[in-house]
Amino acid sequence: MISKRLINLLIISCISTASFAQTDAAWLKGGVNFANVSYNSEGEVDDANMLTSFHVGITGDINIAKVLAIQPGILFTGKGSRIQSGSPNDVTYYKATVNPLYIEVPVNLVFKLPLPSDGSNIFFGAGPYIAMGVGGKRKIEGKYLNVAFSGKEKIEYSNDDPSTFNNEEGTGLGVMRRFDYGFNGTAGFQFKSTMLAVNYGYGLAKLQSGSNNSADNNNKHRVLSISVGFRL
Repeated sequence: MISKRLINLLIISCISTASFAQTDAAWLKGGVNFANVSYNSEGEVDDANMLTSFHVGITGDINIAKVLAIQPGILFTGKGSRIQSGSPNDVTYYKATVNPLYIEVPVNLVFKLPLPSDGSNIFFGAGPYIAMGVGGKRKIEGKYLNVAFSGKEKIEYSNDDPSTFNNEEGTGLGVMRRFDYGFNGTAGFQFKSTMLAVNYGYGLAKLQSGSNNSADNNNKHRVLSISVGFRL
C-alpha cells in the first residue's frame, strides 16, 4: 500500500534527522556513481555493463573516541546497469539501461587518522545500508535491419512490507523489489570545510521481485561512488 511506503520513508527520515541533531559535524555531499549489477554467485560484474549515475545527500560525524566516529547519512542515489550489443552504426544494435533511484540510509563506523593540517584527517571504515526504491526509468533503443526502435518506462516496484519477512507483496515479472540492503566500504579525506571520499556499496538483496531462480538471485547492486562534501 502507498501509505506503508510513505510511513517507511518517514521512519527512515526521522531516524536520520535525529542522528544529525547529535552530530559533531554535518556534510552536504554529492557526486558520481559507477553502478553495476552482479551476474553470478561470486558477486562478479561485467565492466562493460557499468552505468553512470549520481548521488546527493547529507552525512554526519558522531565522534565516539578521538580516532573513531559513526557516520550516518541519508542520500538520494541512482543505481542500475546497462546492456549493449553492437554500436549505433551497425545494421542491428541494441542498448538497454535500468536506472532505479533510491532513498538510502548508510551507517558507517570509521577510523580517523589526523593530518598535520588543523582539523584535517584521513578516514576509512565500513557499515550497513538500507535503501528504498522511489523512482527511476528503464530505457531501450536500437535497430533491427536498420529499422530503429526505442522505448522508455517508469520502474515499477513491489509493495513489499519489510516487516513480513516471508512474503513479497505486489510481485510480478519486471517488477523490482522495493528494498535494497547491503554493506559499504568508505575512505577519504576531511579538511576544515571540505571532504573528498570514495564508497563502494555491496548489495545483498536480489533485484527481481518474486523470483527464486538461481539466475535472478545472482543479480545484486554494486555501486562505486566518488563524492565531494561541504561542511554545514
